[in-house]
Amino acid sequence: MPSMTPEQWYGVFPAITTPFAPEGDVDHAFLAGHARRLLASGCRGLVPLGSLGEGATLTAAEKLAVLRTCVQAVGDRIPVVAGISALSTDEAVALARAAADAGCAGLMVLPPYVYPGDWHETRAHISAVIEATPLSCLLYNNPIAYGTDFLPEHVRSLCEYPNLHAVKESSGDIRRFTALRALLHDRLAMFVGLDDALLEGIAMGARGWIAGLVNALPDESVLLFEHAMAGRTTEARELYDWFLPLLRLDTVPKFVQLIKLVQEEVGLGSERVRAPRHVLAGPEREMALAVIRERLASKPARSA
Repeated sequence: MPSMTPEQWYGVFPAITTPFAPEGDVDHAFLAGHARRLLASGCRGLVPLGSLGEGATLTAAEKLAVLRTCVQAVGDRIPVVAGISALSTDEAVALARAAADAGCAGLMVLPPYVYPGDWHETRAHISAVIEATPLSCLLYNNPIAYGTDFLPEHVRSLCEYPNLHAVKESSGDIRRFTALRALLHDRLAMFVGLDDALLEGIAMGARGWIAGLVNALPDESVLLFEHAMAGRTTEARELYDWFLPLLRLDTVPKFVQLIKLVQEEVGLGSERVRAPRHVLAGPEREMALAVIRERLASKPARSA
């Protein structure tokens, strides 16, 4: 698939989970079906190999296989945006080039794992990945998870690259959206990166959502986004108020286990995760299931 255009950075892009078979391998048959299910719900793109996709636990060969499965599953109907994260710059550049060869249409560019360098070092890493291919790129800012904070001034300096088209903002500071708009105007498409900041982000100018709970509740997620973008405030507020206890599962350390547990509860996946993660157990699991089941049982009629 050719590279994304700037206009394609719009809508709900699931940070798709990586399903595992009982023996621990990636379940490619389920992954392909799940990608098509998300497409059918109105999602505008797929983002494999992100934090929710447990990309850090996959080998290079597994990452490439996941990308190929997603590309083959959705064809040219929606773009596949590969999460690019690694310990070293060379590894990240190699993955970016492999993603392009696999047919991905975009890249989500993360800072290096483990080492949160200074701005000079971080900029060099990000620049190397953006320059590695002609693919359209989204910069991922998540200082809570990765220890690196791309301030609005940093983002503006990276706009010298013509194939940087979007930014995913997950700092948790809603003021970042207005700060980015003040500096960049419409140069980059702003994407909400935290599930429980969706309405706030759209109100401040975001036009996309890289979402987590969409893996379990795709129809409701797309509808919420559409309500918000269309200015249907009453409908959006009602659905958001119902959804928030689940959306907040995306913002805690065990978000992967929690979102996969919701997937299993609704029949759209398995809670299996890859070590060092373990499935939830004991009181922690019971408390999570109580919240999940109460919310699923009280879904607003207009969310269908």
